[in-house]
Amino acid sequence: MKKNIILIIATALAVAACDLDKFPLASLSPDSYFSTASEMDAFANNFYPDLPGTSVYEEESDMVIKMGLTNEMRGARTVPGSGGGWSWTALRKYNTLIDFSGNCEDINVRNEYVAVARFFRAYFYFEKVKRFGDVPWYDTQLGSADEALYKPRDSRELVMSNVVADLDFAIEHLPSQHSLYKVTKWTAMALKTRACLFEGTFRKYHNISLEGHTWQWYLEQAAAAGEEFIATSGYSIYTGSPQPYRDLFAATDAIGTEIILARDYDLALNVKHNGTYYTLGNYGNPGMTRKMFCTYLMADGTRFTDKEGWQTMSFVDETKNRDPRLGQSIRIPGYKRIGSDKTEAPSLADSETGYQPTKYMQGVDLGVDLYGASYNDLPLFRAAEVYLNFAEAKAELGTITQADLDKSIRLLRARVGMPNINLEQANANPDPYLLAEETGYPNVTGPNAGIILEVRRERTVELFDENFRYYDLMRWKNGQAFKHQNLGLYFPGPGNYDLDGDGVIDHALYEGSAPTGLPATTILRKIGTDIFLTEGNKGYVLTNPTDPGSWDEDRDYYYPIPTDELSLNTNLEQNPNW
Repeated sequence: MKKNIILIIATALAVAACDLDKFPLASLSPDSYFSTASEMDAFANNFYPDLPGTSVYEEESDMVIKMGLTNEMRGARTVPGSGGGWSWTALRKYNTLIDFSGNCEDINVRNEYVAVARFFRAYFYFEKVKRFGDVPWYDTQLGSADEALYKPRDSRELVMSNVVADLDFAIEHLPSQHSLYKVTKWTAMALKTRACLFEGTFRKYHNISLEGHTWQWYLEQAAAAGEEFIATSGYSIYTGSPQPYRDLFAATDAIGTEIILARDYDLALNVKHNGTYYTLGNYGNPGMTRKMFCTYLMADGTRFTDKEGWQTMSFVDETKNRDPRLGQSIRIPGYKRIGSDKTEAPSLADSETGYQPTKYMQGVDLGVDLYGASYNDLPLFRAAEVYLNFAEAKAELGTITQADLDKSIRLLRARVGMPNINLEQANANPDPYLLAEETGYPNVTGPNAGIILEVRRERTVELFDENFRYYDLMRWKNGQAFKHQNLGLYFPGPGNYDLDGDGVIDHALYEGSAPTGLPATTILRKIGTDIFLTEGNKGYVLTNPTDPGSWDEDRDYYYPIPTDELSLNTNLEQNPNW
């Protein structure tokens, strides 16, 4: 039976601080609490709900789109009066445990739980830096009268160097035994690769130079942590089923071969989410964009966008012989849901683009199709990401070798029978599709551009719909991607379409009056009313035709600080151009 963090934390719900001047457990004295492992564990279990939940699969970006664009993609963010992510309540919990950890006389127990708190503090501050840039650093509890509450923001260098220090302490003192639902040494090492990769590439592409560590130092930290993880962690890439990539996200219990830390969901405890409900078209008809679809290679490792006629292929033809992860992420011809013998075509009624996601969908026989019914665990850290972080850090540093690719990217591709990247060939022939302004990363230049692009392709494919894309674009200084129109399937004109190639018409596009005599299951779409195409009555599905994307290059890489915080603390300065 898996260990349920949700159940464990029931004994510690009262620890959430609502008042800066009150000790979180009002019925207990801080002078006597935190003296035993069980007390520290009960308190620390309250940290875990701070980790992401359903946001993991509800990603919206240039790679997966819904009915309406997010405020970030529309350029419609405004300065909030309050909230907006500028909250420090969770931080007090972590600092409380650290401050009172001296009550425990067992130094090993004390170090272990301080390491847990420092992991969560590092995670907390990493997320704040991603969102706001410079933020105030607090490493002890504060009351409402403390002067430090009104200090200016600290530099991102001070904060991120402290994040690394917290993670190094966590790596040294957390248990090395694998645990799906508790942070370990390996979770801290994985977070170190994530945080240092972000900081190094953000500074590189935003041309940020600060007193202290360089962007190269952060990438070196990411690469070194990634290499140690690969060599010593004992994690590997899961290959234990006919469709291992699909099953990694559909499994009821997280697969510990690859998954380092998961969010625990449980049918028996009625702790559930909407993963399957979401993929069936609810929550805004999510759809993979054509830009993302075209990023997937052919099964032999060649580029789809090098094929003759790729721009106007039928859905049946364009899905043939592709990277198998495509067919394990969206509905393609022959798609069958887990536990079903029925083939199902993608549905324009349930997906804005027609490229209908299936990632996180559980089996048809599990009763999970309704709202709040899914109970598969949600991966938060997995070995594949660490391998990608390692490879990208080395590529950006210009130190990557074929041996580095062999022990990282090769294993991800081997899972689905794909060939490895060839370093020499990648740099000799960078992909024009990945360099193009509308579909790629035009600011990637230099002799190492080819391998940087290919590692980004691999990251985008492997981590599709895992809530990484927005901040990947931020650190690569590629927010302009949101200005380009998001497209879907190609249709050569009005007519009847059999998208899954089973001989049965499943969609009909028409002008004027609706066609008759079609199967009752046929999805009808009137051009210009129910569906919009890029060339009038033909072309690519045009999503959000009246709501184009927007991006302010001088403003939008950071979120604004709420006005009430600026009023309360006059030492704070608003982010540029907000």
